[in-house]
Amino acid sequence: MPSAKVMSAGAVQAMVEELGKVFERRGGWRLDLHFGTAGALRARFIGGEPADLLILPAAIIAELEREGRLLPGTVRDLGRTVTGVAIREGAPMPDISTPEAFKQTLLGAKSVSYTDPQAGGSSGNFFARLLERLGIAEEVNRKAVLGKRGYEVAQAVADGRAEIGTTFISELLTVKGVRVVGPLPGALHNVNTYTAAIPVSAAAPEAATAFVNALIDPASRSRWISAGLEPAFPSAEPTTLNPTRPLPN
Repeated sequence: MPSAKVMSAGAVQAMVEELGKVFERRGGWRLDLHFGTAGALRARFIGGEPADLLILPAAIIAELEREGRLLPGTVRDLGRTVTGVAIREGAPMPDISTPEAFKQTLLGAKSVSYTDPQAGGSSGNFFARLLERLGIAEEVNRKAVLGKRGYEVAQAVADGRAEIGTTFISELLTVKGVRVVGPLPGALHNVNTYTAAIPVSAAAPEAATAFVNALIDPASRSRWISAGLEPAFPSAEPTTLNPTRPLPN
């Protein structure tokens, strides 16, 4: 069975894996999935590692498109997620209702987990800058529990190694034992869009195109939403719905 290599950021891993299994059962292609931080994947691709499909933050895809590294007309937004806050299940709910309340919650927490900016994660880079903006970087980093990926941030909270954690909600939802408190409040709100594109060097562009079409199938919207992602693609118009077409399974 022919294969297609996909390099995807971790924020959409749950959906890429779930819908990838459906695609493999139906499409006659095998997917070779590689997940990591956005920065690390970008560096690997720029360094010459081949891929048939990239799924990365919109800003990185736009950069690669300007550099002429992507097939024209293949860039497609998939969905977006927001940075959220999580605690261990059963722990008291912290106050994150306002930016000032969130700041005080961070200062009062015994430990705070977030992704290591050095690992290249979008969420970690954002949060590191946010701590500087709030003027509490030194205090929080003294008690920080850093993870290489978002799920490691959530796992640190679930294991009790961190009192509070912050990363994309789509990654927090993949780990049992954590409770999502909510998104960052007010002006701290952070949204990241994830976009698919096919490199000019792709060896299997047909398979990549077919997989993107599977990811943006209107029938999959409810699954994206359940995974903590807002789909960037529209619902099917009532006049174009095929009542005989089953939902992906």
